[in-house]
Amino acid sequence: MLNTITHGSATDQPPLLIVHGLFGSARNWGVIAKRLSDERQVIAVDQRNHGDSPWNDLHGYEDMAADIAEVIEANGEQADLLGHSMGGKASMVLALTRPELVKRLIVADVAPVAYGHTQMQHIEAMRAVDLDAIEKRSDASAQLARHVPDPTLQAFFTQSLDLREKRWKLNLDVLAAEMSKILGFPDIDGQFDGPTLFLSGAESDYVLPEYRERIRALFPESRFAKIPGAGHWLHAEKPREFEATVRAYLNAA
Repeated sequence: MLNTITHGSATDQPPLLIVHGLFGSARNWGVIAKRLSDERQVIAVDQRNHGDSPWNDLHGYEDMAADIAEVIEANGEQADLLGHSMGGKASMVLALTRPELVKRLIVADVAPVAYGHTQMQHIEAMRAVDLDAIEKRSDASAQLARHVPDPTLQAFFTQSLDLREKRWKLNLDVLAAEMSKILGFPDIDGQFDGPTLFLSGAESDYVLPEYRERIRALFPESRFAKIPGAGHWLHAEKPREFEATVRAYLNAA
C-alpha cells in the first residue's frame, strides 16, 4: 500500500486524504495537513513512484486511483479527498469510478483535460545532477540551477532527494516513460454527484473558462474558487488562504 503520514485522530467526520502532485510527496503537505487536523483526521499519501511508496512500471490515473482507494478502504468506508495537479486528476478518476468512497472532493488547480505542456525538462534536470558529488541539499540546488533557474522549484525538487543513499525518491525513468498519461486524462463516462470544489490560483492557466463545460458534465455539483495572487502552486504560495478555503468548504459542504 502507499506510504501515508497521518495527522490527528479519527473523528465523527470522514478523514481528509491529501494527494500530492507530480514530483511531490506527503511531507510537502505537512504544515497544511497538521493545521487541518484540528477538526478531522488528515492522511497525506506518497503516490506510487514518489516518496517512500513502492515503485511500479505503470503510472496511469486508473492505477493511481486504485492506490488511493486502497488507502481509503484501509481507514474506513469513505473519505474527503483533496488532490493537487496530478493528484487532483487521480482524485477525480477515483471519484468518477468509485464514487461511494468519496464524500467531498477538492481539486486544486487542475482540470479533467489533457495538457500540452511537458515536465520532461525537470526530469532531465534531475537526471543531470551528479549525486556522488552531493553532501547537502544546497549542492543539488546549485547543480539544478543550471537547468531550473527558479529557486522555489529547486527547493521543491530537492525535498525528494535521499542524501544518505544519494538517490532521488522519484522513479524518474517511469515518470518519463508515462509522461503522456500524466499530462492526459482518461476517457471516463461516469459522473460524481457529490460536492466538488475546483480551487485554482488566480494567476494560473490550468483551469480555463472553456474547461467548465467538461467539468460540469463530469462533476455536476461543481463550485469554483480562486486564490488571489497564487499560481499553480497555490498551497505553497498562499498556504493560509488555501487552508482557510479548504476548511470553510469542508465545514459547509
